[in-house]
Amino acid sequence: MPLMKKATKKEIEEIHQLFINRYSDAVTELEYKNAYELVVAVSLSAQCTDKRVNILTPPLFKKYPTPHALAVADIDEVKALINSCSFFNNKAKNLIAMAKRVIEVYDGEIPMNEKELITLGGVGQKTANVVMIEYTGANLMAVDTHVFRVSHRLGLSDDKTATKTEATLVKKFKNNLHALHQGMVLFGRYICTAKNPKCENCFLTQFCKTKESFKV
Repeated sequence: MPLMKKATKKEIEEIHQLFINRYSDAVTELEYKNAYELVVAVSLSAQCTDKRVNILTPPLFKKYPTPHALAVADIDEVKALINSCSFFNNKAKNLIAMAKRVIEVYDGEIPMNEKELITLGGVGQKTANVVMIEYTGANLMAVDTHVFRVSHRLGLSDDKTATKTEATLVKKFKNNLHALHQGMVLFGRYICTAKNPKCENCFLTQFCKTKESFKV
């Protein structure tokens, strides 16, 4: 792959402003009513579409409306409710482990602290950041496949991993990271798609460095 041009400091400032103008009120498309439901939904969304997760979660939350209920759940029953989601065996195990730790260590309340969140079953740095961005408006960045692709296509990052891309975006953008994250996700999902990007609907064409797909 040829070396790609990087966005200049001025371009980064303009990209930042355009994303904020367009997506300042953007929120996750995952459906949830509280912090517990959000953690479950975000955990399920790894390698699975938000649309699919939103189909799975109502019956799951009806049966297990609290961490207490999920902590004592039968793993096969949880698997049966989420089996159309990728890696459902592992996710079912992690969800129960997450609920048990929330009960045992955090008195049934989801901790809103990155270091504490990542001690929960199935919650890595990306999931923790997404939860805090969504629930508290924290000035954090999380890099999923959409953000990774968009940041490469706009010349914001040429990093090979999501973690390194996250660090680069934090360094370059500094503030309004929660809105930038939500905006980049939606932009990547609906406009700057992996295949056949909707370039005619794009508000950032002047900053585009490549239309190639990027794989995480």
